Amino acid sequence: QVKLVESGGGLVQAGGSLRLSCAASGRTFSSIVMGWFRQAPGKEREFVAVISKSGAITNYADSVKGRFTISRDNAKNTVYLQMNTLKPEDTADYLCAADGGLYSISDYFRSQRYDYWGQGTQVTVSS
Repeated sequence: QVKLVESGGGLVQAGGSLRLSCAASGRTFSSIVMGWFRQAPGKEREFVAVISKSGAITNYADSVKGRFTISRDNAKNTVYLQMNTLKPEDTADYLCAADGGLYSISDYFRSQRYDYWGQGTQVTVSS
Protein backbone atom coordinates (compact mmCIF):
# COMPACT_ATOMS: atom_id res chain seq x y z
CA GLN A 1 0.00 0.00 0.00
CA VAL A 2 1.10 3.53 -0.77
CA LYS A 3 -0.32 6.53 1.02
CA LEU A 4 -0.20 9.87 -0.80
CA VAL A 5 -0.82 13.26 0.75
CA GLU A 6 -0.92 16.40 -1.37
CA SER A 7 -0.35 19.95 -0.17
CA GLY A 8 0.35 23.41 -1.52
CA GLY A 9 -2.91 24.27 -3.24
CA GLY A 10 -4.63 27.61 -2.83
CA LEU A 11 -5.95 30.74 -4.50
CA VAL A 12 -3.67 32.62 -6.88
CA GLN A 13 -4.12 35.31 -9.49
CA ALA A 14 -3.64 34.57 -13.17
CA GLY A 15 0.03 34.73 -14.05
CA GLY A 16 1.07 33.62 -10.60
CA SER A 17 2.81 30.48 -9.38
CA LEU A 18 2.21 27.65 -6.96
CA ARG A 19 4.19 24.58 -5.97
CA LEU A 20 2.33 21.43 -5.07
CA SER A 21 3.87 18.66 -3.03
CA CYS A 22 2.89 15.03 -2.64
CA ALA A 23 4.40 13.02 0.21
CA ALA A 24 4.41 9.25 -0.20
CA SER A 25 4.72 6.50 2.38
CA GLY A 26 4.35 2.76 2.58
CA ARG A 27 6.72 1.73 -0.18
CA THR A 28 10.26 2.49 -1.30
CA PHE A 29 9.73 5.79 -3.06
CA SER A 30 12.36 5.22 -5.72
CA SER A 31 10.47 2.11 -6.88
CA ILE A 32 7.32 3.95 -7.93
CA VAL A 33 6.32 6.10 -10.88
CA MET A 34 4.59 9.31 -9.82
CA GLY A 35 2.04 11.34 -11.71
CA TRP A 36 -0.16 14.41 -11.33
CA PHE A 37 -3.71 14.66 -12.59
CA ARG A 38 -6.39 17.30 -12.20
CA GLN A 39 -10.15 17.37 -12.21
CA ALA A 40 -12.36 20.40 -12.59
CA PRO A 41 -16.05 20.35 -11.59
CA GLY A 42 -18.13 18.58 -14.20
CA LYS A 43 -15.08 17.46 -16.17
CA GLU A 44 -13.16 14.22 -16.50
CA ARG A 45 -9.89 13.63 -14.71
CA GLU A 46 -7.05 14.98 -16.85
CA PHE A 47 -3.41 13.96 -17.04
CA VAL A 48 -0.96 16.71 -16.12
CA ALA A 49 2.53 15.20 -15.75
CA VAL A 50 4.44 12.04 -14.90
CA ILE A 51 7.97 11.36 -13.68
CA SER A 52 9.94 8.12 -13.81
CA LYS A 53 11.29 6.35 -10.74
CA SER A 54 14.72 7.97 -10.99
CA GLY A 55 13.39 11.32 -12.15
CA ALA A 56 15.28 11.11 -15.43
CA ILE A 57 12.16 11.01 -17.63
CA THR A 58 9.18 13.34 -17.52
CA ASN A 59 6.11 13.78 -19.71
CA TYR A 60 3.57 16.58 -19.74
CA ALA A 61 0.15 17.32 -21.11
CA ASP A 62 0.31 19.80 -23.98
CA SER A 63 -1.85 22.22 -22.00
CA VAL A 64 0.83 22.65 -19.30
CA LYS A 65 4.05 22.07 -21.24
CA GLY A 66 6.48 24.92 -20.72
CA ARG A 67 4.59 26.21 -17.66
CA PHE A 68 4.60 23.27 -15.22
CA THR A 69 7.56 21.23 -14.01
CA ILE A 70 7.36 17.89 -12.22
CA SER A 71 10.26 16.80 -10.04
CA ARG A 72 10.94 14.38 -7.24
CA ASP A 73 13.22 14.09 -4.23
CA ASN A 74 13.67 10.41 -3.50
CA ALA A 75 15.43 11.17 -0.23
CA LYS A 76 12.33 13.04 0.99
CA ASN A 77 9.76 10.66 -0.56
CA THR A 78 8.14 13.63 -2.23
CA VAL A 79 7.10 14.63 -5.73
CA TYR A 80 6.53 18.26 -6.67
CA LEU A 81 4.61 20.15 -9.31
CA GLN A 82 5.89 23.66 -9.91
CA MET A 83 3.17 25.62 -11.70
CA ASN A 84 4.05 28.94 -13.32
CA THR A 85 2.10 31.39 -15.45
CA LEU A 86 -1.14 29.99 -14.10
CA LYS A 87 -4.36 30.52 -16.03
CA PRO A 88 -8.00 30.43 -14.88
CA GLU A 89 -8.42 27.21 -16.86
CA ASP A 90 -5.87 25.56 -14.57
CA THR A 91 -8.43 25.73 -11.76
CA ALA A 92 -9.05 22.18 -10.54
CA ASP A 93 -8.50 19.66 -7.82
CA TYR A 94 -4.96 18.34 -8.29
CA LEU A 95 -4.26 14.72 -7.38
CA CYS A 96 -1.04 12.81 -7.26
CA ALA A 97 -0.91 9.15 -8.21
CA ALA A 98 1.57 6.31 -7.89
CA ASP A 99 2.28 3.03 -9.61
CA GLY A 100 4.88 0.29 -9.43
CA GLY A 101 6.06 1.13 -12.93
CA LEU A 102 5.17 -1.94 -14.97
CA TYR A 103 4.38 0.11 -18.07
CA SER A 104 6.30 2.35 -20.42
CA ILE A 105 6.51 5.87 -19.03
CA SER A 106 4.76 7.07 -22.18
CA ASP A 107 1.68 5.07 -21.17
CA TYR A 108 1.22 6.84 -17.85
CA PHE A 109 -1.06 9.52 -19.21
CA ARG A 110 -3.82 6.97 -18.58
CA SER A 111 -5.32 7.22 -15.10
CA GLN A 112 -6.00 3.48 -15.20
CA ARG A 113 -2.25 2.80 -14.98
CA TYR A 114 -2.07 4.07 -11.41
CA ASP A 115 -2.87 1.95 -8.37
CA TYR A 116 -2.72 4.63 -5.69
CA TRP A 117 -4.24 8.09 -5.42
CA GLY A 118 -4.12 10.98 -3.01
CA GLN A 119 -7.14 12.98 -1.83
CA GLY A 120 -6.26 16.05 -3.86
CA THR A 121 -5.46 19.70 -3.24
CA GLN A 122 -7.56 22.52 -4.69
CA VAL A 123 -6.00 25.10 -6.98
CA THR A 124 -8.05 28.16 -7.89
CA VAL A 125 -6.75 30.72 -10.37
CA SER A 126 -8.60 34.03 -10.48
CA SER A 127 -8.68 36.20 -13.58
